[in-house]
Amino acid sequence: MPNESATQEMTDGFHLVIDALKLNGIDTIYGLPGIPITDLTRMAQAEGIRVISFRHEQNAGNAAAIAGFLTQKPGICLTVSAPGFLNGLTALANATTNCFPMILISGSSEREIVDLQQGDYEEMDQLAIAKPLCKAAYRVLHAEDIGVGIARAIRSAVSGRPGGVYLDMPAKLFSQTMEAQAGKRSLIKVVDAAPRQIPAPDSVQRALTLLKDAKRPLILLGKGAAYAQADASIRALVEKSGIPYLPMSMAKGLLPDNHAQSASAARSYVLAEADVVLLVGARLNWLLSHGKGKTWGGDKAKDRKFIQIDIAPTEMDSNVAIAAPLVGDIGSCVSALVDGMGANWAKAPADWTSAVYERRDKNVVKMAETLSKNPPVMNFHSALAAIREIVKANPEAVLVNEGANTLDFTRSIVDMYQPRKRLDVGTWGIMGIGMGYAVAAAVVTGKPVIAIEGDSAFGFSGMEVETICRYKLPVCVIVFNNNGVYRGTDVNPSGGADVAPTVFVKGARYDVMMEAFGGVGVNATTPAELSKALKEAIASGKPTLINAVIDETAGTESGRITSLNPQTAAQKK
Repeated sequence: MPNESATQEMTDGFHLVIDALKLNGIDTIYGLPGIPITDLTRMAQAEGIRVISFRHEQNAGNAAAIAGFLTQKPGICLTVSAPGFLNGLTALANATTNCFPMILISGSSEREIVDLQQGDYEEMDQLAIAKPLCKAAYRVLHAEDIGVGIARAIRSAVSGRPGGVYLDMPAKLFSQTMEAQAGKRSLIKVVDAAPRQIPAPDSVQRALTLLKDAKRPLILLGKGAAYAQADASIRALVEKSGIPYLPMSMAKGLLPDNHAQSASAARSYVLAEADVVLLVGARLNWLLSHGKGKTWGGDKAKDRKFIQIDIAPTEMDSNVAIAAPLVGDIGSCVSALVDGMGANWAKAPADWTSAVYERRDKNVVKMAETLSKNPPVMNFHSALAAIREIVKANPEAVLVNEGANTLDFTRSIVDMYQPRKRLDVGTWGIMGIGMGYAVAAAVVTGKPVIAIEGDSAFGFSGMEVETICRYKLPVCVIVFNNNGVYRGTDVNPSGGADVAPTVFVKGARYDVMMEAFGGVGVNATTPAELSKALKEAIASGKPTLINAVIDETAGTESGRITSLNPQTAAQKK
């Protein structure tokens, strides 16, 4: 008889990683090949996993993070060791800050050499470095533990408050072998990774009592509300309550921005005047002035009551007292509020809603007047007026947005009509998310992607236009080119030959960069040219870059966060 052990089917670490990912419904990897994970990318592709290869790991990590936001499954970023790991780590930390489920898998040096500091190739204690910057971090040393490692990473990434997870895989793990059947048994299919967390009935009643007694209530929607995919329940809450709502940037489109109860164009007024604020998936961080100060009406703030829905009880009272904490997942909490309102709920007081909508409508008219102007040299308003109409005609398109002024103006001018169609810099305000987000949005949704970029922001990830062309993705990048950071008019204060630190090459042609990789490049100097090029890009689905030349004097220092720039803020006093 033949030797049974000699005929046993074997597997290895490479295939166990792939099989574990596939078992858990992971069908795409974003990364950059190199030692020791090049063969893993080849094998994953051979096994039917889509592998999107980038030019820089940070962009791959950003792609994985936003894929997690869009799908509620952890996006996977795969990098090489040490420098590649560090490049991906920025994206991992950003994902954790923004509560996007993501797993960074990095190859690493052997533990024995790292621990003795013997100088291995790209030697680094990656696990120790990652731990403070993500939700969880694990290392897998043995092939039989790969299934457990990936299962724990998935559960950590999506359960409770989502976030980034690091998974360390030393090089020799991939070549370890074991009997195939034993390997199959070692894999784990994660069941109910993000279970519902039902709010306590008394918490729901406390929140309803506050809302019922409120004279000037406001609902504030954050990107957590968009992530939750509880769209119908959120709409029901807004419409049944009759309360004006204010969406944060990435919550735009949860209800159409032209909805009758939208208070976006009266933002300053409602934040300063509301007496009860219901926070749905939003945190009282710097983006909301920490729930206090001038933004919230100064002295009036002391009488304001907050209701906060969050899955993390430790988020409550982080900046101000939360009168009615509602701990649970957003879908369950919102549904409980809607159910608790019953059939005879009295809608928000008419004197309050009338005051809000009167101010909103006046501001909308003012904005329309500004957008109707067509100055000799295109500026942010005239350029975005053209884009605004095309987005309205193509509500299924995904809008990616980053920059300083480019971010601020786009957020307030371009309306969104469907949920999870606006992706931007989020909580950190980090630059460089643009091309990674655009790639993932196209891969995940299959819909047209419009990436509106400041010329400075585009520089962080611009080389990924080659990635967009390589995979033939329906992405149109629009670079608002005003020759510099904020604007292109600064001068060298010393009078020396070097240009000012904020000034770029004058008249740069970013469109030619796209053409170099086989995409479509357009140089647009008028709103009509911009509109025509964007329409053609959406219709064709071809990778396109529009170099939108705008007035170099357009833009302000630091956009709308000038107060965070110490020197500029001091000069304005």
